[in-house]
Amino acid sequence: MARRTKEEALETRSKILEAAEQAFYERGVARTTLADIAALAGVTRGAIYWHFSNKAELVQAMLDSLHEPLDEMAKASESENEVDPLGCMRQLLIHLFRQVAIDPKTRRINEILFHKCEFTDEMCDLRAQRQVAMVDCNNRIELALSNAIHRQQLPETLDVRRAAISLHAYIDGILGQWLLVPNTFELFKEAESWVDTGLDMLRFSPALLIRGDIRKGV
Repeated sequence: MARRTKEEALETRSKILEAAEQAFYERGVARTTLADIAALAGVTRGAIYWHFSNKAELVQAMLDSLHEPLDEMAKASESENEVDPLGCMRQLLIHLFRQVAIDPKTRRINEILFHKCEFTDEMCDLRAQRQVAMVDCNNRIELALSNAIHRQQLPETLDVRRAAISLHAYIDGILGQWLLVPNTFELFKEAESWVDTGLDMLRFSPALLIRGDIRKGV
């Protein structure tokens, strides 16, 4: 009986997330109420509050569902034992672009995040969560780039912090632009070229190198 109850709870949670995704995509986050989501899911508002304390937590749970398939590739590029960290990062980013381009669920959730999620007062918790996620992502990119430097795949004088922020901004920019105007370029077919452009920036941009006087502490 307890097992069945747990299964029913998981099924209800899944229905709520699916309904939230549909509502957020059609109306935007700010214009969607928990009552709207409850109606779409065929549950009560109380059922939503059983699983999620507020709308911000519901949005975050929806975003978290996208991260799991990429974790192994991300961990590989962050591992000191990985012999090809830059190659792992390249495959991760190509997979990300292609997944957004061909998987409807991934595309919808990313479009919600980039273009339909307003950080209003009721969403201040989500804003704080996104800030933490942004810093964490930059830190993980820094670690991967440091491993690539160690493997002599990137210049030893690369400013890792600035490079991580630049790469993160570049990837977000490509995704955000394609999601807004997808007819301007073919993200799936051009995924490798877009990723290689970003990685070439790290390899060859003089502006991303630490100046000699800074390295010497002058």
